[in-house]
Amino acid sequence: MSELPYLVRLGTRLNAGLAALSDERKDRHAAFVLSTQLSDGGFRGREGDSDLYYTSFAIRALWMLDRLSGPVIDQATRYLRQAGPAELATLDLMNWLSTALALQLAGGENLVEDLEVFRESAALRLEATRTADGGYAKSTEGAAGSTYQSFLVLLTYQLLGLSLPRRNALIQFLYDRQRDDGGFVEIAPMKRSGTNPTAAAAATLGELGALDPETRRDITAFLREVKNPEEGGFQANTRVPFADSLSTFTAILTAQDLQLPDAYSSPAILNWVTSQLEFPTGGFRAAAWDVNADVEYTFYGLGLLALLNS
Repeated sequence: MSELPYLVRLGTRLNAGLAALSDERKDRHAAFVLSTQLSDGGFRGREGDSDLYYTSFAIRALWMLDRLSGPVIDQATRYLRQAGPAELATLDLMNWLSTALALQLAGGENLVEDLEVFRESAALRLEATRTADGGYAKSTEGAAGSTYQSFLVLLTYQLLGLSLPRRNALIQFLYDRQRDDGGFVEIAPMKRSGTNPTAAAAATLGELGALDPETRRDITAFLREVKNPEEGGFQANTRVPFADSLSTFTAILTAQDLQLPDAYSSPAILNWVTSQLEFPTGGFRAAAWDVNADVEYTFYGLGLLALLNS
């Protein structure tokens, strides 16, 4: 496993992938992202107040675009200080830490320098969501582990600078979530694999050094099944009839990480992204059926441009 957290490596990779994007195009998308920043310094989704989820996507999108600077950093830092990481649940804690680190890497304050005082308590809260099957649930009330939540916990441990406890139990948990179609499911009762759980499982196993050649072949076969032949992108599962940017981003990221060059066609997906998802005024939508852009799907749209141009 690399000493650098997965999210830092990914952010650096996406930033490099957008290096050739024109300044005019970068500015358009940055302006859209910045239009969602509120007076408290945080960012919102399509409506409502600021939250850590959308703030994380916004800051990481601006970092990808090389448009994270000065006042934006200061305002977002103020928002993070108000939010505070001490009592946050797993998803919010991961988003707080990843946003704080992105701000620091862009020249902002080191908000994590005092983490020593709460690292132990954060680890205890993470382990309180561990389930008997070896995975992690969304909360302490969860009885069964979730593939996605387990991935988030791994990311959070990395951002905290801590090692994941009982890694072999998590590896076994993930392999127990693999199905005959070669992919992985989110929770144990599910029979049909999903693109995003498969990507989360592959990334987690990869970070833990537990991805074997047979599993790579299985994932390759699964990705072929969820590739949309008309749009070129990837579907959330085999029953969803359309591609979406989240599933396509995670599928391509997985294919690149597993070195599966034949799993997708870059020209076809680039055409779909630029003609169906990218708004000329800035921002990206989730899929062809969607009406409006938002910060989350703008991150995925930019991420696709970065991955396909890298």
